[in-house]
Order: sequence, then C-alpha cells, then structure tokens
Amino acid sequence: MAVATLPHAQTADHGEVDRLYAETRDLRLNGFLLFLVSDVVLFSSFIFAYLYMRNTGQGWPPPGINRLDVAFAALNSVVLFGSGATMHYALENWKHGNFGRYAGLMVATIVLGAMFLCGQGYEYTTLYFREHVSWAGSGIFGASFFTLTGMHGFHVFVGVWYLTVLLLQSVHGVYTKQKYFGLTAGTLYWHFVDVIWVVLFSIFYLI
Repeated sequence: MAVATLPHAQTADHGEVDRLYAETRDLRLNGFLLFLVSDVVLFSSFIFAYLYMRNTGQGWPPPGINRLDVAFAALNSVVLFGSGATMHYALENWKHGNFGRYAGLMVATIVLGAMFLCGQGYEYTTLYFREHVSWAGSGIFGASFFTLTGMHGFHVFVGVWYLTVLLLQSVHGVYTKQKYFGLTAGTLYWHFVDVIWVVLFSIFYLI
C-alpha cells in the first residue's frame, strides 16, 4: 500500500530553499529558544519557592491532606509522554514526505494532549470535592499544587491548539519538506511541556 505524500502544492522543487527563509530560520529558532528559556525561568521560580516553603514546614503533605494519587498521575503521565513520542515521529515523517503518517501522528498527539487535560480535570475535581483540597483553602500545598500544575495545564492547552493550527496549515500547503520551521517549533514546545511535567510529577507525587 502506497504511503501518502505531501500535498502537491508542497512538492514543487524550486532548486533551493527560499533565501529569506534561510536567512531568518536560525534567528527565529534562537528567538523561540529564548521564549522557552523564559518559560523555564518562570516555572523554576515557582518550583524553587515551593521546595523552599515545603522544606521549612512540619512534615509533608501537611496534616489533614492525604498523599496524591500517584497511580492515576503516573497513568496520565504515560499519556502525555506518549504524545511526545507521537510528536517526534510526526516531524520525522514530515521530513521524509510521508504526509499520511505525519497527519495521523499529529492527530494522535492532539488527542493524547486533550486526554491529559481531561485527566487533570478529573484529578482537580476529585481533590476539590472529595479531598476538600483547594487553591485558597489548603495552605502552601494547595496553592503550590494548583498554581504549578495549572500553569502546566495551560501550556498543554495552548499546545493542543497550536498543534491543531500547525496541522491545518500543513494540509493547506503552508509548509514544505524544506521549509517547516513551524513544525519544528511545535515539536520543541511539546517536548518542553513533557520535561516540565517530569519535574512537577517528581516533586508533587514522588518526593
């Protein structure tokens, strides 16, 4: 069975990559990396503040708050990390002109990202209504947990829409095998989301 290739509008070979694109590609990449670095600084400031306040308290979690559901969080983590793998292979298939596989893997990434958000919503609902843990009423733990995981969830939400836009742009011929910086940026962003979750999962569920 033949593998679907890039749309016809994208397969035209003009002999060389557009000069303007070539000149600005590295600049755009550096700019995007600086954006990710600024996000790392943002998360780091909250994470170190949380760890500092946690280590000055009397035991953890605080009295009256049960330990978080590690098994459910681990399952939700597998969903998110799986989306990182599908995103990686989506980009690789795009580079090799396998549009059908690329599109399927992009859809899988978007669906897995949405599933992770649903899992996070379920966890929030359970904590609030069953465990009575809230952002404002559970001290440092509640404020830190909901702030940091909420920030991360917002990044996942933005990423889901970002990847959806990238997929639609791909269908409409915005990218080619030579010019696909948007897809590279999307992949880097999604891997950033994965790495941040590794840290959050460790400090809230494992330590």
